[in-house]
Amino acid sequence: MVVLAASVLSKSGKVLVSRQFVDMTRIRIEGLLAAFPKLVGTGKQHTYVETENVRYVYQPIEALYLLLVTNKQSNILEDLETLRLLSKLVPEYCYSLDEEGICKTAFELIFAFDEVICLGHKENVTVAQVKQYCEMESHEEKLHKLVLQSKINETKDVMKRKASEIDKSKIDKNKGDKGGFMSMGSGRIESSFSDMSISSSGSGFGSSSGLGLTADVDSFSTKSKGRQLSSATAPPKGLGMQLGKSQKTNQFLESLKAEGELIVEDVQPRAGQARVAAAAPTDPITLTAEEKLNVTLKRDGGISNFDVQGTLSLQILNQEDALIQVQTETGGNPGILFKTHPNMNKELFSNENILGLKDPNRPFPTGSAGDAAGVGLLKWRMQSADESMVPLTINCWPSVSGNETYVSIEYEASAMFDLRNVVISVPLPALREAPNVRQIDGEWRYDSRNSVLEWSILLIDNSNRSGSMEFVVPPADSSVFFPISVRFSATSTYSDLKVVNIIPLRGGRAPPPKFSQRTNLITENYQVV
Repeated sequence: MVVLAASVLSKSGKVLVSRQFVDMTRIRIEGLLAAFPKLVGTGKQHTYVETENVRYVYQPIEALYLLLVTNKQSNILEDLETLRLLSKLVPEYCYSLDEEGICKTAFELIFAFDEVICLGHKENVTVAQVKQYCEMESHEEKLHKLVLQSKINETKDVMKRKASEIDKSKIDKNKGDKGGFMSMGSGRIESSFSDMSISSSGSGFGSSSGLGLTADVDSFSTKSKGRQLSSATAPPKGLGMQLGKSQKTNQFLESLKAEGELIVEDVQPRAGQARVAAAAPTDPITLTAEEKLNVTLKRDGGISNFDVQGTLSLQILNQEDALIQVQTETGGNPGILFKTHPNMNKELFSNENILGLKDPNRPFPTGSAGDAAGVGLLKWRMQSADESMVPLTINCWPSVSGNETYVSIEYEASAMFDLRNVVISVPLPALREAPNVRQIDGEWRYDSRNSVLEWSILLIDNSNRSGSMEFVVPPADSSVFFPISVRFSATSTYSDLKVVNIIPLRGGRAPPPKFSQRTNLITENYQVV
């Protein structure tokens, strides 16, 4: 039995970890691993594939493949036993069985594979023994780490003592400087007296002494004022530290932007702007009709899931406006099933399309302007298998030509809605550089960290119900470009639910209060698989 290589691959054929146990060129092992995804069939029970030269023995582990590449003369029973042992080791070292978890523990997996297979032959070991061999606990290493940690702690203590000594010396120096002003002043005055006593005569002592005192005191006051001025105009130390920190932060943000990350800067609002925003007029009653769209389209055409879930919520700011009923009007879509809140009068809604509480003397709950959720009044749901109900369809056509893969993507939008902020996210294979986008209707952005190409269209209306994009990447399997995720929003809904009027009840205000209605359609999970 000879095991040529043990590898962990993704379902799309991307090699995450591979360990070779015999001498073989890199080109050969890459060719063997690249051929494996094309040989794996769907719906088959066996877990091995044979070619003219080698045998692939594999086992699916969630979204991954654990693969052994052996020669055809090896014992397949022993190969299966080796594969079973490796499948137990992989979850022991990987915290999550996905690409990120495998890549972070790649070296640990290679070391574990080396303990199981030596020169292509299986060792007689268990999972516990492999873990023990890989840990390689050493008493000398522990002792060395303890000594090193004690030195680090001792150095930290010395640093703290030095820092406290420096702080004390600064405090003493400041105290000395403050006392030095008085000593310098007194010294100048005494020196002036001595100079005057030596140079002046007895008759002119008063005049000369007066001049000496005045000049010396003026010079002292001038110097003291100059010292205070320089200290007042000097920049504080804290500003210098903040400038350096912001420069490092800007460099870090620029590097993230270069990697494709979307950076949203946190801008603090000014006090005046905050006051203007708080004083903005708000309607006392706001009703929000929102629908969430869950659609799963097939890449070859057709629809596998179409589900619309909608809610109507009520937000009341003032308590005096809470004793009301809501007159609605539905669009007459027979596929929509409405369901009222348990506290609502169901008969009143089914007969007259009026939403009101069972107890007419009970007011609706009120909330602040910042409470955007409001109180739920009505829910509805619609499911369909009709593809004409889909607001946006995506067609993806990958084709390999030479050493390049040409991918053409087109969208077709229904005339039912005007779609806003449309983002079509296409997964790509791992690339060193951004893809070559040759033609696009809209804008594009490449997220290198997640390896995703985002196609953005600001608005889709009657002027652009269809559009296309074409880009080129290195050779890749067509399944790499799926699933395609789509995000958008619209201001109209499938239910076409409208609030016609607000009816005040007894005890409320006589004229009907002002109200506003918001309508929104958003995508919750919209994919092409």
